[in-house]
Amino acid sequence: MTPLGHRRLILTRHAKSAWDDPALADHDRPLNDRGRRSALALGDWMASRGYEPEEVLCSSAARTQETWTTIASAPLEVRPVVRIEPGLYQAGPEKMLSILKTASHPTVMMLGHNPGISEFAALLPARLPLDPDFRRYPTGATLVVDFQIDSWSQVEPGQGSVMDFVRLDGRH
Repeated sequence: MTPLGHRRLILTRHAKSAWDDPALADHDRPLNDRGRRSALALGDWMASRGYEPEEVLCSSAARTQETWTTIASAPLEVRPVVRIEPGLYQAGPEKMLSILKTASHPTVMMLGHNPGISEFAALLPARLPLDPDFRRYPTGATLVVDFQIDSWSQVEPGQGSVMDFVRLDGRH
């Protein structure tokens, strides 16, 4: 739970997806084995740190939805409201911000795609994480950023405080 006047965003790029079927449309590509391992590890990481989304805004692409369902198989205590947002598929940072402003719960997870998600992540905090992977925002990368606002409609670039940044690549 986040206190009044506080909002938390968990911003995740989908896990590694499969490219082995050239006939499959980009929107329909599933995760590969490494991506599934990464998403499982991410769910465990979130649970271990108490990062429990109350609302999930997820791109309509198969790989983002599979990333979420795999994360959700972790021992998370909260079962969030899940909104599949077609507008997040290949969205730029402005579109992502406008969708975030429609969120209604204090702790929100957003799952999307590069390059938009890396650009969006770089706009949100007052200070960027020092992690060398932050700017390229690899698959499975997740930023946790807090805002001192009462409503998501008040969120603006440069307001956030970075709480965490992680990349779990599923190789182990």
